[in-house]
Amino acid sequence: MSLSIIIPIFNVEDTLRRCLRSVLAQIDNTMEVVLVDDGSTDASRQIAEEMTADRANCRLIYQTNRGLSAARNAGIDVATGDYITFVDSDDFVAEGSYAALMAVLAAHPDYDILEYPALLHYGCASKQRLLTFDDTTVDSVRDYWLRGGHLHTYACNKIFRRDLFSEIRFPVGKVFEDVYTYPYLLQRAKVVATTSVGLYYYCQNDRGITAQAGGKELTDLLNAHLKHLHLWGELTPAYYEALVNIQMDVYETTQAAPLLPVLPYKGTLKLFILHLIGLKRLCQLNQFIHKIRKISH
Repeated sequence: MSLSIIIPIFNVEDTLRRCLRSVLAQIDNTMEVVLVDDGSTDASRQIAEEMTADRANCRLIYQTNRGLSAARNAGIDVATGDYITFVDSDDFVAEGSYAALMAVLAAHPDYDILEYPALLHYGCASKQRLLTFDDTTVDSVRDYWLRGGHLHTYACNKIFRRDLFSEIRFPVGKVFEDVYTYPYLLQRAKVVATTSVGLYYYCQNDRGITAQAGGKELTDLLNAHLKHLHLWGELTPAYYEALVNIQMDVYETTQAAPLLPVLPYKGTLKLFILHLIGLKRLCQLNQFIHKIRKISH
């Protein structure tokens, strides 16, 4: 079995048929689909059973509700493919993507991680954008992360060699689990590559965990980045400013003391103000500006 496609399911009766149709229409006898029902209480389980009935290359697992990370982990535990990929059940995959991606891996058997294009926030005109890549290998994992890799840590638009997960799992009970996990996988990979073929539709879901992120979830996101800071050595001002932005969002929703260390990166107006007045005051200033904007509107 060359590719295991892991699809966690939880109360997605409105989108599951679209997701499964897109995947099942393009798998062949070298691929398997592992569906993990994470304690759904709607019709999701029945839809999954109906659409995978009599398909020898589909496996449906049931577990009590433990969250997305636990569902992905359950799929990893039983996957038999040389490679693993993930699909969220409110998303879908363009026709022919898996055949094209596996052809790339067949031509480059040294690739451990292959990242492919994604249409982000599909269905929301104001947010929708296409994430594209060149056909190339990553020279430096550090440079890849600092120059933008941290902005697209999504597990779903990547194919991973299954062996990378031998000692790695997604963190149960955390959101933004991809940000926690992806740096570990990058560190284990010998060759990371990007490709222009294939397309993953990352659909806008206003009811999803990311869209409704509050203080706890944003704190998880910041902690995920902080956990891996030591891996990257000297940071870029752009990446550090991205962390400052997350910290400001965390402060605005929790009022908790800042977690981000003040580091000597400059080069932008925001970082100049940070070093002038301090991180907590910058967070307070950001909150004040947001309040004024709300009043003015």
